[in-house]
Amino acid sequence: MRKHQTSAPVPLTDTLTPGIPLDQIGRTLASFYDDLVSEGVPEHLAVLVRRVRQTEADAPARPESDAATPAAAYPRVALVVEDDPEIRALAETLLEETELDVIGCDSAEAALSVLQARGGEVALVFADIQLAGRMDGLQLARAVATLWPRARLVVTSGHGLPRPELPQEAVFIAKPWRPRDVLVEAERAAAEPAPPIL
Repeated sequence: MRKHQTSAPVPLTDTLTPGIPLDQIGRTLASFYDDLVSEGVPEHLAVLVRRVRQTEADAPARPESDAATPAAAYPRVALVVEDDPEIRALAETLLEETELDVIGCDSAEAALSVLQARGGEVALVFADIQLAGRMDGLQLARAVATLWPRARLVVTSGHGLPRPELPQEAVFIAKPWRPRDVLVEAERAAAEPAPPIL
């Protein structure tokens, strides 16, 4: 047990130091509460300490390994959106060499379902312009740029594409793309900090 020693009693008042959160004061007091009880604690501080202890007791226990896990340990996803199964498989295999988890989709609608479920984890969207389904890759790119702006957006096509049609945030890589170009974009996406877990 930690001993609290003072040479002279410090007068306690009803005012607290501005700018210090009450829960921080409560945790500090709780750390040497037993010593304070024997010296006498004003009732309002004792109530605060009891409240902090009760809150900590009610909070769900987190394993210590979770508390020490950095945000980067949470899954980060690369979303490959390509309707050609062979090209999609090639891109998925390539991106599996990075630290990103890989999910493949053949349509923009399937990609939007993944984004709605795991949007905060998606670090990279690698999408072709021509896709199965009603939406094309440009519509998907605009949706991603608006709704999931933290995801790195890479658009690819075998046809020339005027720059104004792409969202400003998007990177364009012409087909046939070089693996190195895709990996560079994946590394940039992985290097971005993960969004806070709320």
